[in-house]
Amino acid sequence: MKRRNFLALVGTSLAAAPVWSNIYSAPQPLQKAVDVTFPELPYAFNALEPVIDAKTMEIHYTKHHKAYFNNFLAALKDSPAAEMDLLDLFAGISKQSAALRNNGGGYYNHKLFWENLSPTKTSPSPALKLAIEKSFGTFEKFIEEFSNAAKKHFGSGWAWLSAGSDGKLFVSDTLNQDNPLMDVVDKRGKPLLCLDVWEHAYYLQYQNRRADYVDKFWEIVNWDTVSKRFESR
Repeated sequence: MKRRNFLALVGTSLAAAPVWSNIYSAPQPLQKAVDVTFPELPYAFNALEPVIDAKTMEIHYTKHHKAYFNNFLAALKDSPAAEMDLLDLFAGISKQSAALRNNGGGYYNHKLFWENLSPTKTSPSPALKLAIEKSFGTFEKFIEEFSNAAKKHFGSGWAWLSAGSDGKLFVSDTLNQDNPLMDVVDKRGKPLLCLDVWEHAYYLQYQNRRADYVDKFWEIVNWDTVSKRFESR
């Protein structure tokens, strides 16, 4: 895989841990965890309406995501983890503090989430669509499996489409701010698509109707970004 392409697509600098050597290559050290920056949204707060309302986007981005970012930097202060690349940190997150796990995941997961969304209708690339069909049978079955993972997840967390070390795509869900890069989850791989199912992501507009939020999510997926992540591996 062309490592620099992946880093540009996911929007944060990562370095490969040995366990991921069959997915990522690491020709040289890259940005330290402590050097991460808070991303700008690639669209206006109201750009995703009517699927996600402007007030939810504003609060989610400026309050929740910003808090994870600030708390992540605070947790890194005076910690050896500050000198680690983010992928190394996640690959060994079980050895780190709860503050680094929760806030590092919160920073990274939201960064991917904003990039996963688009006010413009897009479609999966032929290569990604073919891979989805090979892994799930049909594209519709993938949508169903991903949606069910998001709808049935108990409590706060995320639903994911990822590429495993065997090259196959899989759907999973994670608790709180965990993600498939971490060594604390059952299924590990390269994240391609994620959906935030914490209540703050949808409650102002959908109240307790998480299923409605999940169903509408497919109208604003940025398949261009997801396809590029897949094709850069």
